[in-house]
Amino acid sequence: MKKVLLLCVLMSVMLSCKSVAVKNSNTKETTSVTSSEEEEGSVYFKATGNEPFWGLKIGKEKIVFTSLIEGMETISFDAVEPIRAMDANVKMYKVNNGKITATITTQQFDCQDSMSGEVSPYTVKIEINGKTLNGCGKYITDYRLYDIWVLEELNGKKVTLSDFQKELPRIEINSTENKFMGFGGCNSIGGTIFFEKGLLRFSNVASTLMACAPGNKEAEFVKALQSTNTYSIGDLRLRLSNPDGTLLVFRKVD
Repeated sequence: MKKVLLLCVLMSVMLSCKSVAVKNSNTKETTSVTSSEEEEGSVYFKATGNEPFWGLKIGKEKIVFTSLIEGMETISFDAVEPIRAMDANVKMYKVNNGKITATITTQQFDCQDSMSGEVSPYTVKIEINGKTLNGCGKYITDYRLYDIWVLEELNGKKVTLSDFQKELPRIEINSTENKFMGFGGCNSIGGTIFFEKGLLRFSNVASTLMACAPGNKEAEFVKALQSTNTYSIGDLRLRLSNPDGTLLVFRKVD
């Protein structure tokens, strides 16, 4: 009888441990997903500074400042629309959470981290609690762009193989490195992308120098690509536009 009771207790303990392990595993997975969603969706600009160390995240709902400064370890503000300069890519965020007021200024100007040497495309200044902090920042490029896209429409018209004689143009965007490469319909092409919130530009476009057959629309395609400045993604399509309208429509391929 004692052996039976001992066996029951042992089985109960084992089942309890298994239940706790599963619960902890599920909790860890949920936390990871939440963090990933924040990085890929909510937060669109990050900045850091040294001496003293500080960090900044600007998101769709919150602006969060963190630092090693005593009493200023984590300060959160509701997101606000920036005040934009008329003649330069400068944005100013004036925030207040009821206790602390801060002014955050970002300017598109190459900035080198004083410790790592990494170069970022923006300088950042934060005025908070009587302190002025300087650092570097960058926009987080939309992760959904990271894919291979094949051209479907050019300047409002469906494209066919006869427009390019060989194969349809395609671009492969690396949103981590802000670069792209692909095929223009006659030559291989590549370059860089400039990204801000809702803004996308293709620049420094270079290509091989193969002669194209008459009627090939590669030049028209490359010109349209360089003329776009906004984008939208939906229904497995990437649409590139400018104030005149949609110039290019791509279909996602794997």
